[in-house]
Amino acid sequence: MKKNIFASVLSLCILGSFLVPFDSAKASYSPDQVVSVSKKYIGVRYKTGGMSPVGFDCSGFVSYSIKKATGKSLPRTAAQMFLIGKYIKKNSLEKGDLVFFSNGKKRASHTGIYVGNNKFIHSSSSKGVRIDSINGSYWKNKFIGGKRL
Repeated sequence: MKKNIFASVLSLCILGSFLVPFDSAKASYSPDQVVSVSKKYIGVRYKTGGMSPVGFDCSGFVSYSIKKATGKSLPRTAAQMFLIGKYIKKNSLEKGDLVFFSNGKKRASHTGIYVGNNKFIHSSSSKGVRIDSINGSYWKNKFIGGKRL
């Protein structure tokens, strides 16, 4: 009798495991969690090549925040990140989308995380992690698109 119960429970566990999504990071992606985690680092200084709260560059900050919030790993550079995910136009951005900017070379050279209301959080080379407007005088004409993971 105990063997039958054990076998039944084991069968249900095995069967149930096939119903769970294989990509648990994608299944648990929460834009609110991404934004919440990223805001914890406001004020952290900029550091070229930085990938930790000791100091972040833009892609290091985005990668670190996404990893902490979702467990999902991203490519190292803004240009590489721009190659993944679904392209999103400025007027369709949603909280948690990645945003990308170019300094005129037709490739992504800066990235951040959209927080809503035309604002994004990023690691600025002059002021560290902060929130800025996508429509601000510096960023408005540099915006090249968003990506939804």
